[in-house]
Amino acid sequence: MKPEDTLQPTPRSGNSARLAAVHRRIREAEQQFQRPEGSVTLLAVSKTQPAERLRELYQLGQRDFGENYLQEALAKQAALADLRICWHFIGPIQSNKTKSISEHFDWVHSVDRIKVARRLSEQRPETLPALNVCLQVDISGEASKSGVPPEALPELAEAVAELPRLRLRGLMCIPAPSDDFAEQRRAFAEMRHGFEALRARGHALDTLSMGMSGDLEAAIAEGATLVRIGTALFGPRNPAPTSNP
Repeated sequence: MKPEDTLQPTPRSGNSARLAAVHRRIREAEQQFQRPEGSVTLLAVSKTQPAERLRELYQLGQRDFGENYLQEALAKQAALADLRICWHFIGPIQSNKTKSISEHFDWVHSVDRIKVARRLSEQRPETLPALNVCLQVDISGEASKSGVPPEALPELAEAVAELPRLRLRGLMCIPAPSDDFAEQRRAFAEMRHGFEALRARGHALDTLSMGMSGDLEAAIAEGATLVRIGTALFGPRNPAPTSNP
């Protein structure tokens, strides 16, 4: 066989293999932990990835994409305007960015204070459906992490639920990294308990946004309905653009 006859994997074939592998992990975790098949949504965390990579995944069936950096996301949205992507904002929210976020995203996972929630509600265009939001919870008590402390969660949820242009859907967390499966489950179990407590108070929540490439099985074991996956889908992450907020 001549060297030129050897087929080299294309970027699309690599995307297909990685996407299939992640879906397989999700399906196997659903089965292992007695979750209904299809009960966990895959959110592709596409920060620092070029628009072409997102388009390739879309062509393979992926519809939900999560972005952390507003200006980068807006550029991708313009480049992919012909696709019916469901856009999720999952990064920290600066008050001066709420207008653009409210205008260009379907979901926001990182609401952790009422000031930001009010601005998102006030600035959400009337021509769009109510903005789906998750409250970010600082489940591990890390000073470097955004998120509302668990003890302050009920008060924030009550306030956000009253805002007319937001739809409170659930909770999001980023626990401290751990390679110990039991420790991973412990953090996600605490999140689930907070979720169930809010439902018991009458909040119609349906989304637990938790679990990433290294701990999605533990998250699914504790009730995750959406896992946010970047590295397992795209490979090692490119450096973030230094100008991105």
